[in-house]
Amino acid sequence: MYTFERNTKILCIVLMLIGVIALLYGFISADKNSYSDKEIKKIVKELYKKHSNEQGESAKYKHKEMHHLNDKKHKKGDPADYHYASLFEKIEKRFNCHLDYDQKKNAHSIDDVIYVTKHYFHTIKQRPWSSLFVSNLFFLMISLAGLVWFAVQYISQSGWSASLLRIPQAVSSFLPYGGVIMLFIIITGALHWHHTYHWMDEALTAEYVFQDTVETDHPKYTNDKSDDVILNKKFDSIIAGKTAYLNIPFFIIRSILYVIGWCLIAFLFRKYSINEDLEEGLKWHNKMFTLSAIFIVFAAITTSTGAWDWIMSIDTHWFSTLFGWYSFASFFVAACAVIAIITIHLKYKGYLDNINENHMHDFGRYLLAFSIFWTYLWFAQYMLIWYSNIPEEVTYYVIRFDHYQILIVIALILNFVNPMLLIQDRDAKRLKGQVLFVAILIFIGHYIDVFIMIMPGTVGTHWHMGFVEIGVFLGYIGFFAYVVLSNLSKIALQPKNHPMLIESKHHHI
Repeated sequence: MYTFERNTKILCIVLMLIGVIALLYGFISADKNSYSDKEIKKIVKELYKKHSNEQGESAKYKHKEMHHLNDKKHKKGDPADYHYASLFEKIEKRFNCHLDYDQKKNAHSIDDVIYVTKHYFHTIKQRPWSSLFVSNLFFLMISLAGLVWFAVQYISQSGWSASLLRIPQAVSSFLPYGGVIMLFIIITGALHWHHTYHWMDEALTAEYVFQDTVETDHPKYTNDKSDDVILNKKFDSIIAGKTAYLNIPFFIIRSILYVIGWCLIAFLFRKYSINEDLEEGLKWHNKMFTLSAIFIVFAAITTSTGAWDWIMSIDTHWFSTLFGWYSFASFFVAACAVIAIITIHLKYKGYLDNINENHMHDFGRYLLAFSIFWTYLWFAQYMLIWYSNIPEEVTYYVIRFDHYQILIVIALILNFVNPMLLIQDRDAKRLKGQVLFVAILIFIGHYIDVFIMIMPGTVGTHWHMGFVEIGVFLGYIGFFAYVVLSNLSKIALQPKNHPMLIESKHHHI
């Protein structure tokens, strides 16, 4: 029986406190540095009017800007190589901020200038929500992938893993916690507390707006044409075309079904496993085999649709038929890494006497094989989009390669180069210290991969990897470890009546 030591509990609690502090700091900083859309519009117009008066006339001001643009050659980033350059300088000085160069360059009217400024402050408000979302999704899906790993052992009739099945089972115990927080993020998004899913904004899917509400804080939109409406300038025909699937009620219902289904199956696996300890025979083993077969089908569907809903819909215009597999591969190899880390931790603590270098070898093969699989899917998705060069598709990679390039390189090194160099050799796979080191790097690498999936669509070019992001990630490590290790301490580390325990004990490759 595993004992959840006091020092380990304290460490988990400290990490959770760091996460809470980081998240609170993010929300307080966002609130302190935020302006309402109305305030931004008013201030920008005042700065525009003031600067125009300083130039004599607004037309002269515009002519001078165009003169800079047409008659001089400047390096990228020079404040005078785009329209409204001087105005943006004043805006950045007034708000003490740094706006994105590409957005400034593409601003061709005062409305565009206002939009760029608003977008910056929207991302400031979004930052803590996105940090919470990335970490929660990462650990929630690791829990689900851990349950898939558990089910795969049963339907494949694997004998080597029989001694350590309680570990992926404990990993899945985080599903209710991560699921509830995920539903909270989705529901608060629907309430417009944050803008993780911008397709939830009614302004993008309604063709008309009531004319007398245009200048108010809450314009009223409609798809019915009448005398008192005008065309909605924010209307997005692509997003509007997806409303049959991407609408708030259906989105929330699907999310609830995912979470309830996953948690119910995790509960049944635990119940059957405990019953197997109490009763001899194959009754409960056969029930788990049947449940595993059903769950694998359910997981195959819901991991794909969940990835479309929770991740891919952030970049609403973009889609990839490979995305469901790609995202699941990322979460599955991260789950393999977590199971390996916990197993080796228990070995170092003197538990799991039956686990030896042969089991380490199998963990190494899992990590290496699925790291190669993830890299193959990463390359296949990128290569096909790059080769076809369709504007609607390449936009997904443009922002990532222009502004997240360093993270992409780090993720590829940690998730592919790392296992290829360190555990490709047979002897290396059999060293638990080596496997542990590689597993930790893969775990970090796939957090970065999830970060790259989500952040460009939620905060755009104004991303950070600072105290908020790292602090929340550390907090979730503590939260996840506390839940999993607590669960492990409540049940025997090894199942008692599993029919393949002897095979696992004498496993040799």
